[in-house]
Amino acid sequence: MHPTPVTVGHGPRHVIAMSGWMGSAAHWGTLFDAMDPAASTVALVDYRGYGTARDHAGPYGFAQHADDVIALADQLGWDRFSLIGHSMGGVAIQHVLARAPSRVQALIGINAVPACGSRMDAARLGFFDKAVDDVSVRRKIFDVSTGGRLSATWLDRMAAASDGLMRPDAMRAYLREWATEDISAGIAGLELPVGLFIGEHDPTLSEALMRDTWMRFYPNATVEVIGNAGHYPMYEAPVILGTRIDAFLNDRIRL
Repeated sequence: MHPTPVTVGHGPRHVIAMSGWMGSAAHWGTLFDAMDPAASTVALVDYRGYGTARDHAGPYGFAQHADDVIALADQLGWDRFSLIGHSMGGVAIQHVLARAPSRVQALIGINAVPACGSRMDAARLGFFDKAVDDVSVRRKIFDVSTGGRLSATWLDRMAAASDGLMRPDAMRAYLREWATEDISAGIAGLELPVGLFIGEHDPTLSEALMRDTWMRFYPNATVEVIGNAGHYPMYEAPVILGTRIDAFLNDRIRL
C-alpha cells in the first residue's frame, strides 16, 4: 500500500504531481501556494524508495510507479486526473499516460525529460551515477542545471535536503530509465493537452529540446519559458510558474 499522499487545495479538478530525481513530494517549494485552492486538488506522490515511500520494497521503476499512481487515483476516487511532472517526473507521468490514456486529462511538464529519455552518453551517465552516493556531486548538478547563478547557501541547502531522502538502489534504477530508455512509440500522437514550462537558464532541458521532442510527440503541446529560472522554477520563480499552470489548467480543463 502506497502512503496516503499530501494534498493541496480542495477543488474539483484533480491533479497528481511527481517530483524529479533528487527531490520528493516535499520538494515543490511554494509553487502550489500560487494556485487557486478552490479550483484544484493536487496530490503530491513519492516514488517507491523516495521520501515517504523510502522504505517500500521494489521493483523500482516507472512501470511499477504508474501502477501505484493508478491505484492511488482509484483509492482517491478520481476517475480522471491531470499529471504534473518535474524533470524525471516528465518520464513518470508519460508512463501513467501510456498505462491509462483514457483517464489522463492533461500533462504538465516542468523542465521535463521527454519520452525518448535524456539520451545520456556513458560519461554523463557515469557522472550522474556518482551523485547517488556523493552529495557534493548532487550540489554540482543543482548548480549547473540552474545556470551557475544561485547562491552557495541555496545550493548547500538543496544538496543537504537530498541527503538520505532516497534509497541508492532506487535512485540508480530510475536513473537508468529516464537517462537512456525511449517510450515515445507508446505515446506519440495522443491528442490530450500538454503544457511545458521551461526555466530560461536550464542548459539541457531547453525550449529547443522541448520543440524537438515533446512537441513532436504531442500535437497539442505548448511551451512557455519562465524567466529568471533554471531547472527548479518551483523554487526560483514559484509565483509566476503557479500562475501559468493555473492558467493552462483553466483553459484546457473545464470545471
